Amino acid sequence: MNRENKRKTFEKGYYKTHPCSDSFTCKVCGRLVVAAGAGSDHRNHCPNCLCSLHVDEEPGDRAADCGGIMEPIGVWVRKRGEWAVIHRCKRCGKLSSNRVAADDNPMKLMSIAMQPLCTPPFPLERVEEMTKLMGGDGSMK
Repeated sequence: MNRENKRKTFEKGYYKTHPCSDSFTCKVCGRLVVAAGAGSDHRNHCPNCLCSLHVDEEPGDRAADCGGIMEPIGVWVRKRGEWAVIHRCKRCGKLSSNRVAADDNPMKLMSIAMQPLCTPPFPLERVEEMTKLMGGDGSMK
């Protein structure tokens, strides 16, 4: 059974209270994704490319009709230090947050986390000049 059709098979809210042990093939990278190794009862994204599908309006409800690819666009750290991936649907733009699974690709997670530092909204060559304009001495040392 594929995860696009799960909401048609079970009653509304079933996956909020029941673990999901089904495997699926990632629509982006084509890898087989199994529930084992996720560290939780619910596998909701590919551990290789971190992409998901827009199948939920609320976690576990399988009520979304969109079905678009949810691409990872960022990470954030929850209160107790747990990381979560921020996904954005390529089709409708909806944002969602999913906790990082135990077997997620650490290099992919780090590359997403480093994107804002690697591509700042200003040219790095002008950091000294901008520091002087803000009242600093402009020294990088």
